[in-house]
Amino acid sequence: MSKQELAVVGRPEAAEACCPGLLTAPLDEEQAEELAKVFKALGDPVRLRLLSMIASRAGGEVCVCDLTPAFDLSQPTISHHLKLLRQAGLIDCERRGTWVYYWLLTETTDRLAGILTRTGGTATAGSPATGDAS
Repeated sequence: MSKQELAVVGRPEAAEACCPGLLTAPLDEEQAEELAKVFKALGDPVRLRLLSMIASRAGGEVCVCDLTPAFDLSQPTISHHLKLLRQAGLIDCERRGTWVYYWLLTETTDRLAGILTRTGGTATAGSPATGDAS
C-alpha cells in the first residue's frame, strides 16, 4: 500500500460532490478518484474484516481491544489499517481513557450502496437490452 493519504469522504464538504448511481450515469474524473480511494481502503482483506467487525457489532461500536486479538498482526499494524478506514470516511473513533472505540459511518456505506445500486429500467447482463442472449 502506498503512503498516499486518503481523502475523507462522507463529510459535509463531500456531500456536494455526491454522484448519481454508477449504473445510471458515467462518473466524472473527480468522482472516480474519490470513489477509488474508498474502494482502495476496502481492497485489503484485513481492512474489510475490520470494517465488518465494526459494522456488525451490537450497540454500534467496538473497542480496539476487542478487534486486535482477532488478527495475527501487531497492534500498530491494526492501528494503521483502522487509520486508513478512518481516512476513507468509513469509520470514526473516540478515545475513552486508554481505549479507542470505533463505529461505522453509515452515511458513507449508504452512499456506496446507492452508487452501486441498479435502478429500475437499467439493463442487466443477459437481458435483451444488452444484446447478451445467454
